[in-house]
Amino acid sequence: MLRGYAVVITAIFLQSCSQPPTAPEEAVRAWVANAELAAESRDRGALLDLLSENYTDSRGNDYEAVDKLLRLYFFRQQTVLLASRITNIEIHGGSAAMVNVIVGMAGSRGSLASLDADAYQFELELENVDGAWLLIGARWAPVGQTAH
Repeated sequence: MLRGYAVVITAIFLQSCSQPPTAPEEAVRAWVANAELAAESRDRGALLDLLSENYTDSRGNDYEAVDKLLRLYFFRQQTVLLASRITNIEIHGGSAAMVNVIVGMAGSRGSLASLDADAYQFELELENVDGAWLLIGARWAPVGQTAH
């Protein structure tokens, strides 16, 4: 387990040593950081504020379905811990972005015996609406599998 944390910390360090990001890229990185903080705080409202009301994904979820899924997940998990690493950001015309991120997730129902942990890769589609980046679509899968 400690080895996994060392890999994540090293990846974050190496990522911070790369070329300076552009303004839209900085805003997208801030969006990912805000999503992570909201999830760890179990703040469903803050997460929903990051989604477009027109959100849809390949699994048939829309904005309302995501709201229900978050409600259920946060009801079941007393603690949510995330470690994310952005692997790629593509900005298209300043108004659209594709983001690839790997997220290590752990949740607990109140005791260490009930700890659940997974790592997923996400492909996120963001749109800049009136200066705010919003999630309009997503695909995901466990790390090592093809996102769908």
